Order: sequence, then C-alpha cells, then structure tokens
Amino acid sequence: MRLFQRKPKRPLLPLRSLVVMPHTQAEVDVGRAGSKLAIERALSAEGQIFLATQKRPEVDFPGLDDLHPMGVLAEVRRVNRLPDGTFQVVVEAMGRARLLGLSGQDLLWAEYEDVPEPEIKDPELVRALVEKVRRAFGQYVASHKSLRLDRYQLEAIQGLADPARLADMVTHHATWTTEEKLAILSEVAIEARLERVLTLLARDLDRFDLDRKIAARVKEQMDKNQREYYLREQMKAIQKELGGGEDHLAEVEVLRERIQKKDFPDEVREKAERELDRYQRMQPGSPEASVVRTYLEWLLDLPWREATEDVIDLPRTREILDEDHYGLDEVKERILEFLAVRKLAGDEGAKGPILCLVGPPGVGKTSLGRSVARSMQRNFVRISLGGVRDEAEIRGHRRTYVGALPGKIIQGMKRAGSNNPVFLLDEVDKLASDWRGDPASALLEVLDPEQNKAFQDHYLEVPYDLSRVFFIVTANTLSTIPRPLLDRMEVIEIPGYTPLEKVKIARHFLWPKVSRRAGVEGKVQLEETALRRMVDEYTREAGVRGLERQLAKVARKFARRYLEAPWEGVYDVKPGDLESLLGAPKYRPDRAEKDPQVGVAQGLAWTGDGGALLTIEVLAVPGKGRLKLTGNLGSVMKESAEAALTYLRARADRYDLPPDFHEKWDLHVHIPEGAVPKDGPSAGVTLAVAIASALSGRPVRMDLAMSGEITLRGKVLPVGGIKEKLLAAFLSGVSRVLLPKENGPDLAELPPEVREGLEIVLVEDVIEVLDAALLPLAPEVRDARPAWRAGA
Repeated sequence: MRLFQRKPKRPLLPLRSLVVMPHTQAEVDVGRAGSKLAIERALSAEGQIFLATQKRPEVDFPGLDDLHPMGVLAEVRRVNRLPDGTFQVVVEAMGRARLLGLSGQDLLWAEYEDVPEPEIKDPELVRALVEKVRRAFGQYVASHKSLRLDRYQLEAIQGLADPARLADMVTHHATWTTEEKLAILSEVAIEARLERVLTLLARDLDRFDLDRKIAARVKEQMDKNQREYYLREQMKAIQKELGGGEDHLAEVEVLRERIQKKDFPDEVREKAERELDRYQRMQPGSPEASVVRTYLEWLLDLPWREATEDVIDLPRTREILDEDHYGLDEVKERILEFLAVRKLAGDEGAKGPILCLVGPPGVGKTSLGRSVARSMQRNFVRISLGGVRDEAEIRGHRRTYVGALPGKIIQGMKRAGSNNPVFLLDEVDKLASDWRGDPASALLEVLDPEQNKAFQDHYLEVPYDLSRVFFIVTANTLSTIPRPLLDRMEVIEIPGYTPLEKVKIARHFLWPKVSRRAGVEGKVQLEETALRRMVDEYTREAGVRGLERQLAKVARKFARRYLEAPWEGVYDVKPGDLESLLGAPKYRPDRAEKDPQVGVAQGLAWTGDGGALLTIEVLAVPGKGRLKLTGNLGSVMKESAEAALTYLRARADRYDLPPDFHEKWDLHVHIPEGAVPKDGPSAGVTLAVAIASALSGRPVRMDLAMSGEITLRGKVLPVGGIKEKLLAAFLSGVSRVLLPKENGPDLAELPPEVREGLEIVLVEDVIEVLDAALLPLAPEVRDARPAWRAGA
C-alpha cells in the first residue's frame, strides 16, 4: 500500500526568504517573469499553485537543487497588479507537499506528492506539549515588541484543538529565521514538531527576559543620573539662597577635576568619588565637611603611582659614599652589594631585607641613607622614632577622632612626593610601648616586603603600596629592638671611629665644612697634633659630632679675631693654642702605668665611645673571706669576679696562695671612675690576674693589658670590640696585649700602625695569662711571706 499518492503538476512559485506554513494566509510580492506566468496559469486553471522556498535567495532562475524539498500546496485568493508591474498575491496554504521534480522553461511546473499529517503516537506527551506551547506563546506575544496580535487572534490560536495546526500557526506568527521555520515545516511527526516549536519559544523568552533586565538597568541608571542632576540643581539653588553655595560648588568641581586627573588605583578612586559626593551634600561650614575635605586632600596629595626613575651606577655610588664618608669600608661594600642585587633582580630585588645600620651616635648613619638616595637619584625622607609610644603614630588615627591625621609613614610618603623614596627610620631602638599600643608591632607590616604592598593606615582606610620604598633603619643598639622586628632587617654594624680616623675626618671633612660656614676658609689651618689633642682631651665619643662642635667653636673664635685684627696668609693652630680657644681639657687620656704593681691589672673595655683602658685594683685585708665589689659594676662583671676567685681557690697551691685565704682574708675589688656603669664578661682574666697578685704578693707587669672571659675550668673565651680595645691599648702606651685565641681572625681589621706597634699574644688558658702577667717575688718580699701567710 502506498503512503503518498502522486498528484498532477502545479505551477511553481519560488519564494525568496519566505516560508508559508500550512493552513495560513500569506501575502507574496511577485516580480519575476516566470513567477508572474505561474500566477496567471493558476488563476486560469484550478487556482492552485506549489510554493517552495529557495535555498539561496540571490538565484533568479532556480532549479530543483536550488529549492527546499518540502513546500506547500496553496490556492491563489487575490491578485493586485501594481503600476510598476509587480503582483501582490494573497495565497492560502492547504497542506504540506514534497517537491519531486520540475519541468518547463519559462513556466516551471512542480511535480509533487501530498504529505498528510501522521497519527499521534503518544497522546499524553502531545497533550502536555500543547499546553506548554499555548502558555509559552502567550508569554511570547506579551513580551514581543514588534509582534502585533490582538486578544481575539491570540485566543483563536491558543484555542486550536489540532496540535499540528497549532504548531504551524505559532510558527507562522513567530519572528524566526527562514532556516528555523523550514526546519519546522520539514518536521512531519507531531511530537517532534511541537518540541521544536517549544524550544524556540523558550529560547526567545529567555532572550526577552535578558533584554528586559538590561533595559531596566539602563533606565534605572538614566533615572539615577537625571535624579542626581535635578537634586544637584536644587542644591545649588538652596545653597545660593543660604549664601556661600557657589564657592562650595566651585570647590567641589575643582576636587572632582583633580580626582579625574589623578592616577589612582581603582579602589582608591572609588573611595575618593564616594567621599566627594558626601562632601558635595554637606554644608560648607559644618565640622564634618572640613574632615572630609582634609581627607580628600590627603588622597590627592599622596603619590600613589608617581615614581622617580632609579639610577643604579655602582662606581658613581662608591664615589658619592667616599666623598661623604671616610672609612666605613665594610658598610659601603654592603650597600653596594644591596644596590647591585636591586639592579639585576629588578622588582624581585626590592623584596630583599631591610637594611638596619647599628652604631654609636655621630658615626654617620643618617648621612649614609642620604648618600644612598643621592646616588640613586631618589627622593629622601627621614622620620625619627625616638620616644614614639603610640601605635597611631605609625598607623594613623581613625577619622572619628577630632584632629585625626595619617601616621608618620604616610606623612613621610606625602613629603617624599614619589612612591619609591629612600625612607630612613631613625632611632628605631628608642621605640616605647604603653597602654596606647606597641608601635614596634605596627612597624612589622611596614618593614615586611611580603605585607607592605597593602599597608593599612587607619586614617586612609584604603591600602597603600610601600613595596617600592627603600627602607633604611638606624639604631644605636640592638638590645632594645623587639626580636620579631629585628628578624625583618639585615643588620650592618657601624663601629665607632678610632682617634686616628677622627683626625683624618676632621682634617678632610669637618674642618673644611665648619671653616666655610664661619667664613674663615683658607685663613686658618689646624696642625695634625692640635687635632690629635682635641680628639684626646676635648671629646670622648664614638662618632664625630662633638668633635665637629669643638671645631665650629674654634672657627667662630677665629672669625671674630679676623674681623678685629685681620692677618695675611694662613694662621696655623698649634696644640698649645687649644686652651685659649676651648678652655681647659675636659678629659684625661688613658695612660698605662710604668712600674709593676701588686693587686693592680690593666684590662681593656669597649664602650659606646670606643675602646678604653680599664684599671682593676684588688686589696687583700684580714677578715672572714668576704668579697666586696665597687665601681658601679653590673651583675655579669660581678659573676666574673666570683668565677675568677673560685678558680684561684681550686689552684691555690700552683700559685703559692694561702690555703685558708677564703676564711681569713677579705678581698676588695675596685674599678675607678665609679660614676660610669661597667658590665660584661671580658674583664674575667683581668680580675683573675689582679686577685692572684693581691693574694700572692707578686707584682703585675704594667706594660701589659688583657681581655677575655674566664670559665671555672680556666678557659679563656672570645670577647667583642677587639679593634676598639687594641686601639685604646696602642694609644695608652701599652706594648703587649693578651687576647683569647679565638679572637685571632678579628686582628685582620686592625690599622697597620696598630698591628705593628703592639705585641699581641693569643692565649687559651688562664695559666698562660697568669704566667705572662705576674712577675716573680722580690727576695725581701719572699722572706717576709711566712708571717703574712700566717695572718700576723
């Protein structure tokens, strides 16, 4: 049995970009000659015509391959002939038909077969699909902007009982593409046709919903802009009536223009615009308006992305450091290494440790930072942390407080004017903490390269990038710096200057500067011996700040003398002139004693002012074995005296000491200059020598000085400050020095004149020290010792 029955031929009307669905009417414009013949032939015959859509609209003479195989058989209902020769034809499609072949030349005849509607295989599915299509098409018509269907037409379509006619009618009215409608026309099965129609309706409903949301958002933004404009105009009018409004609005516009031109990070720009809107709505004279205005000024004045271009030229940096500072070779080498890494590694090199320059006052720590900035052509800013005990000094105050300001870090960045300055944090060891917080803890974020790229200042309330800042920290001592803060820094020790170095600094740096400031440059010159006496007898410091003051005093004296009685040439200042210029000497230079002494030994000390000769005196008197220590000694030095005494008790026979001296003799240990605090373990061997001399009666050599820590086993342990101590020994006239053997590598730092002028003996045990320091007893003393040992 055949499913399709062969039909007679019908005239063919090819359609361009148009699909006519079954059971619908359509209006077709006909202009091609062959198509007009087809219409004329259809009107003279049964009025039926075959409608097929072209695959490519640009083809004027389509063949069988140019036409879509599925079309419709239609009846011509009306033809309007227009003046230009075009036909307006109204056709009514009857049903689907499949194109089988073509014939004819000017007039094409279509051979076709009808495609009847198939039986429904799943009535339940079709019923559900029909309900969804009806509901979706109702929403589609309501949401579509260009589809014009009245309520009656919509109800008529939704009321169709035939599922096939419903699908075709919805497709006819929908604004889908030609390809999408052809796909539905070609779908014979009812279920598949309804599903395809429902899919396209759901797609368009989603698109309509998205368009509606976008339109609503645009309308809302437009309404907001119009509302703001209206309110702003109202505010202008109100403020104009109140007086002063025009100035306020002009100021707002100036701030707005500055914000637009400023290269802000996105988060900061958003914050600035939000605060500006608040400021615009405020009364100009209100306190809160002043707070907001100050805040905006801070945001605008800070360098967020403004930077200077780095110039890292190591030979030039070395030249600048040598020009500004004498000596300090180790420090200069470390700075050059640091800059070399920054140049090679780029931004990664900037994440290296923070430099911490540690040394006594006046050695040039601050000026080193300034020289680094000058060599890199970066801006330089310095803040002093001495005495800071409030955390808000670092992080700033919140704006809720009256008179709130950013912290010292942000204030320094504003002064610098760039986001990559050399930032010197001076006197970090003098930070304090109390109930207001711990500023050292606040510095942890500032000095951590992993955290400071988003530093949080309480006043700004937005993160500030400190990662490009070259931080240099200075301190006089490490003992008071918190360990977590010290862990973030690389420490560079800057020792005090030796007297020889001070003389050279005074001659080549200080005196030219102070004489130029006083106006006596080229008129007065200090002899080197005068400078040496000034260093020894008029200053006592590790740096040269006091020396500079004394030189400035001399320059001022000569400036007055020159105005009162000018002279020709250069006046040479000799050592004997210093008393008339500076007064009596303030300090007595350390001088070693010449004759051997009993109970007296010379040690070497290291102080903040450099090295010093330390004389230790011990006197044994009848008593009950008490040990008395005087001279403002610290706990560590007292323990060193007790350790030395215990060591000698254990070895009394070796040194011919009274076996019962710890019961019948009191020992008084005294170190002169009692007003000066003294502490540390390095006087252990000196104490042992002085106590052994006092108990045995053997004199101690006075051309000898020593330093080293003592243990109960008699070991001599290494100590610090070797360079300063040996220099003090050299200047005091000592010819021989006993040092721990483990301090041997430290001798490489000595100046050549010191190394050649001293005999340095390295020892490991106290026995070596006592044998080298104690002289034999004189015969008359040795004969009298039995009575002394008996306690008579």
